[in-house]
Amino acid sequence: MVTSTESAASTAPFGTVAAPALVAVDVVDGVFGQPRVEPLAELALHPFAHALHYGSSCFEGLKAHSGSDGVLRLFRADRHVERMQRTAELLLLPVPPSGLLADAIRTTAAENLEVAPPAPGALYLRPLLLGTDPNIGAAAAPSRDALLLVLASPVGDYFAGGGRPLRLLVETQLPRTTPQFGEAKAGANYVMALGVTRRAQRQHGADQVLFAPGGDVQETGAANFLLLDDERVITRSLDSSFLHGVTRDSLLVLARDLGYHVEERDITVDELRAWRGEAALAGTAAVLAGVGTLIIDGDDVVVGDGRIGPNTTRLREALLAIQRGAAPDPHGWTSPVPPPVR
Repeated sequence: MVTSTESAASTAPFGTVAAPALVAVDVVDGVFGQPRVEPLAELALHPFAHALHYGSSCFEGLKAHSGSDGVLRLFRADRHVERMQRTAELLLLPVPPSGLLADAIRTTAAENLEVAPPAPGALYLRPLLLGTDPNIGAAAAPSRDALLLVLASPVGDYFAGGGRPLRLLVETQLPRTTPQFGEAKAGANYVMALGVTRRAQRQHGADQVLFAPGGDVQETGAANFLLLDDERVITRSLDSSFLHGVTRDSLLVLARDLGYHVEERDITVDELRAWRGEAALAGTAAVLAGVGTLIIDGDDVVVGDGRIGPNTTRLREALLAIQRGAAPDPHGWTSPVPPPVR
């Protein structure tokens, strides 16, 4: 872990710079205690902790953006709170009360105001919930004790190289994760995609893998997938097999505001081959990252002209302008972070 500094955020790999303060909440027999602000330190867990053996852990990821007016703004924290509650339910973990979790996120951002980088960087917030029951015989029982943390990291671009078009390998055999838990933001869902992604990077120079089991396009290991042209934005309709992205939802709302026709429906690999518009990945970390090449059955299929397209850029800039307070926020998505209470 790199020591947290504002300048390091722009050059260090995404998520490796630690902000100095966190918020912690102990959960005992399903009851959440009082949040407390603590300095960043190594975490002590009982070796028998449920999360270490049976995967009872989940997380969220959202950003606070610095505006040219000097105000740090959280983006759609309420939706991230709702999604973490849903994941906790799926994993049978104690469900954080919405007010408590929202306050913990806001407090963590406030306590780390001094290391929040200017645009194009952001302060990334990472709520984390761990089952802590010290019982290695509890494979068939949920953890009633837990630890809720909210961490922060000043970040720059998610993809190394910034605004370059991405290469995606289209995987038509393996799913990204177990379908019934696809909407859970849990570590096991990400590690299942890791081996496939590493092979794609090594063998094809791919940045990510677009999972399309049986020819049915879903998402990559870390972002939702969109097709765009001058008139339409197309993306997979929501179901339980993949993550319900907050950035995805935001972009679809903005697309409608800008006059695009939004289609939420199935997408096939055959349609990808024939597509003549743009493609992009949407996520909290990636924002909206343009795709230049799809690798399908070993063939490089160039998307559009192989560069980041104008519609991708238009939507990305529209979203960033709202997040940074440079444009009106008609949907009430942003909330200013107050200074910390000392």
